[in-house]
Amino acid sequence: MPEQYVIAFDSTQQAIRTEMLLEYADIEIDTLPTPKEITAGCALSIGFGGADLERVKTILREERVEVRGIYLKIESGYDTIDF
Repeated sequence: MPEQYVIAFDSTQQAIRTEMLLEYADIEIDTLPTPKEITAGCALSIGFGGADLERVKTILREERVEVRGIYLKIESGYDTIDF
């Protein structure tokens, strides 16, 4: 199964901004409810595949997007990854 990642946010504004930035970069994403295992201030999260991880991190850094974290989906929940 391919790696799946979730970006969690503290604000809806940052989630919507990130959605726009990643769609503009032609990265396939899914907007989804923030998983209950992840504590965040916003109910929206963005999911994406592992093949796009480095591009996503670069865009988030360059655009100075405020995120709660990026998480890798694992069997027992989610692992925080370095950002």
